[in-house]
Amino acid sequence: MATPSRSVVLALKAIQAADRLRLRALALRHPGLEIDPGASSNFAVARFLLAPGARLRIGPGVLTDRVKGALVFLIEPGAEVELGPGTWLRTELEPVRIAAYQGARIATGAECLLNGCHLSAKREVRLGRRVWVGLGSRVFDSDQHDLDDAHPLRTQPVSIGDHVWIAADSTIFRGVSIGEHSVVGARSLVTADVPPHTLVYGQPARPRGSVGDRSRGR
Repeated sequence: MATPSRSVVLALKAIQAADRLRLRALALRHPGLEIDPGASSNFAVARFLLAPGARLRIGPGVLTDRVKGALVFLIEPGAEVELGPGTWLRTELEPVRIAAYQGARIATGAECLLNGCHLSAKREVRLGRRVWVGLGSRVFDSDQHDLDDAHPLRTQPVSIGDHVWIAADSTIFRGVSIGEHSVVGARSLVTADVPPHTLVYGQPARPRGSVGDRSRGR
């Protein structure tokens, strides 16, 4: 691989410096925004829809791609989002959307991969360490809307354990707990708890086999 020319290196450094200035200005406008100095400067091209009283903490080493507007944070009053160290919000192919509604909380552990996916919380969505959420997948902790007068919106926390892999185009519904080292196959609809070390897939997803130690997976 060719070494970049001095002019290219200087141009990239100038872009990064400008991004850092934009992020500092954004943090001044939104006191609840905390971006660790070790996080990617590419967050400068994300969309931040932060209401008064919203909190967003982006930890050290958190990465995203430089695709303007492809990363969206919607955080309502009293809501909180926390991204653990080394997490990658990958947006080259599809946007990543994170929505925390009034009073809700979304938190990821260290080294998660959110790849073109959607996390939505009206109460709580919690991801453990090294959770992978695949392209086009969605995690919801509520029904999103009232069905009718007799069936109001229901909300239950979602918990996803360490080293879980949720493959592409899957949906995780409210109240689901997925045990550590489990795998959810592509295009699955998960409506019930998943025991640790379990492979599930289908609509609705059902146990199909066992999964070993994923802590060393790539």
